[in-house]
Amino acid sequence: MRIVVALGGNALLERGAPMTAASQRRSIATACTALAPAALEHELVISHGNGPQVGLLALQAAANSDSAYPLDVLDAQTEGMIGYVIEQELGNRLPAERAVATILTMVEVDPNDPAFTNPPKYVGPVYNDKTQADDVGRLHGWTMKQDGDRWRRVVPSPLPGRIVELQSIEWLLKHGAVVICAGGGGIPCVRDLDNDTLSGVEAVIDKDRTSAVLAENIAADTLIIATDVSGLYLDWGRPEQRLIVSASPSDLTDLMFAAGSMGPKVAAAVQFTRRTGRPARIGALEDLPELIAGRAGTRISVDANWMTFR
Repeated sequence: MRIVVALGGNALLERGAPMTAASQRRSIATACTALAPAALEHELVISHGNGPQVGLLALQAAANSDSAYPLDVLDAQTEGMIGYVIEQELGNRLPAERAVATILTMVEVDPNDPAFTNPPKYVGPVYNDKTQADDVGRLHGWTMKQDGDRWRRVVPSPLPGRIVELQSIEWLLKHGAVVICAGGGGIPCVRDLDNDTLSGVEAVIDKDRTSAVLAENIAADTLIIATDVSGLYLDWGRPEQRLIVSASPSDLTDLMFAAGSMGPKVAAAVQFTRRTGRPARIGALEDLPELIAGRAGTRISVDANWMTFR
């Protein structure tokens, strides 16, 4: 079976943990322990988020504005550094003959996407104090928005279009490699139609949205969006909360999920299932074998006649 697993930010950095290399490696090692059995049994493609990492790099770069790199270059940097750790930790858990490869992935976006005028994507550290967040925003010329009861920087997050390295990804899968790609949603690029060339653009693409496009393009049997909760819930955080066990794309379209957390995951799962007719699953990474088997998390499928709960 060909599977795309989209790792949420919690797989790279435990909630509340310091944003250090050692802390991230510990979280990634735990994630790779869950991924290794799937890599042995299936064709596996892994994508991952980069919101905290790219935001931190941008904050560090802003301290020396004369040599600060643009956001697309920082996207590429996070793809390389996170992919390196995943590749190493996963490789340590697989037989030597099982190849693992990281692909820096460019993704075309529409330069007229409305996200460029109304940035929606949270990146970087959180600020508990609005005054502090406003001061940081003014200092660096950033847009800051409220994220729950705290504040963070927001950047453009255009919808993904064509995945430039698709042929390379397919070639690696055909030759038996586990592929790590589309990290952080990929490196956003725009195409100059006059001379047919690509150039980077300052943005961060949502990794779940890109993962859905990737899964569709490589004809994956399923898309698994792995996070740190056991699935989608109605009335989340309330005593009456209920886990959605199965649902159709139409069932979920009419429900409201938080734009900064589950909203993009639901949209990506719905998109993949609607376009391909194949199931998507949302659930906890630690439950990955059960997610693959369809016995855990929330299953989104076209053959779900009604929403079921547990």
